[in-house]
Amino acid sequence: MIAVLCGGVGAARFLSGLLSVVAANDVTAVVNTGDDTELHGLSISPDLDTITYTLSGRVNPSTGWGVAGDTFTAMSALEGLGGESWFRLGDLDLGTHLYRTGRLRDGASLSTVTAEVAASVGIGLRLLPMSDDPVRTRLHLERGDEVGFQEYFVKLRHDVPVSAVSYAGAAVARPAPGVLESLTGAELVVIAPSNPVLSIDPILSVPGIGQVLRERRETVVAVSPIVAGAALKGPADRLLSELGGTASAAGVAHWLRGSCGTLVIDVADAASAGEIEAAGVRCVVAETVMSSPAVAAGLARSVLQAGGAGDGTRSRNR
Repeated sequence: MIAVLCGGVGAARFLSGLLSVVAANDVTAVVNTGDDTELHGLSISPDLDTITYTLSGRVNPSTGWGVAGDTFTAMSALEGLGGESWFRLGDLDLGTHLYRTGRLRDGASLSTVTAEVAASVGIGLRLLPMSDDPVRTRLHLERGDEVGFQEYFVKLRHDVPVSAVSYAGAAVARPAPGVLESLTGAELVVIAPSNPVLSIDPILSVPGIGQVLRERRETVVAVSPIVAGAALKGPADRLLSELGGTASAAGVAHWLRGSCGTLVIDVADAASAGEIEAAGVRCVVAETVMSSPAVAAGLARSVLQAGGAGDGTRSRNR
């Protein structure tokens, strides 16, 4: 079994590639919920939904998130009434949030609701939130105030300097049922190409999860989300620099070296291999920019090979 720590868009694309070479029932995705929020009385889980929409073939291809062909009639009505509309929820997307909110208010756990939504669209892998308890990413801005993830990322367009990041609720959160068992029992643990600060660190902040990765570090393979000094999507490069790291593949290696023994970097960063190895992290060079399903599948094979999980050509039907 392969366990994958996941953020949103990059992780979803990686999972698509992985499922083209590995049977879905051999994969467990442990997903960041630090981005989760409540808006308009609705419980919203952006990373869980991005993965669900992507693997079910419903994702908006132009954004990598949201539902393809969605409309925004409800948002337009809300805006006309003077309500907050900076976080745009499509009409089809609202159906997911309405279902989740109702089930949670009925007493179901987030992991139960996640499994129900995944089953309803035929996703074969096991999809787990990192915790059923609320953990919320908070960004402390250089100008002095503190904001939640969605306000930083969407409302402020992640265009304000950050001095620190914290994960509210993490200290008392528990891993969701099945998370620790999946991570300890997996043949290989993969850290998907996701923002180290905003997507991976929230998962590692949940008591027990970071410890498991540290203990089995040599069988953890990460994929760098930084290519040629820049994030493929989002503010990972700026955040790494603002928080004292380096916006580079080597910077990712330094940031994650306590949790992974191998880092897969893009061919554009091949010259960084020596610096990464000097940091105590084995380096593998591959094509990591998932510009097509074939490239995503190739990256998945490279990760499997790097982690010693077969030869990267495992059958989806075995």
